[in-house]
Amino acid sequence: MAARDAALMEAAQDLEAAFLSEMLQSAGLVKTSESFGGGAGEEQFGSFLVQEQAKYIVKGGGIGLAQSLFEALKEQSNDH
Repeated sequence: MAARDAALMEAAQDLEAAFLSEMLQSAGLVKTSESFGGGAGEEQFGSFLVQEQAKYIVKGGGIGLAQSLFEALKEQSNDH
């Protein structure tokens, strides 16, 4: 049971990180400042940076979305 809960929480945290990554990108956090010379490479790797930042936000407590998702997933899995 504990292993299943851990897997559900990991999935919920991954979903929250993906959501936050999209929100950060929409907020313009990925826009290049040309501090590394600009170009397509900087834009591509900038998205990786935002993904990692989103993961750290989740690890630091996030916005509570992971916990809500976890509870919903756990409830759904208990119904089956």
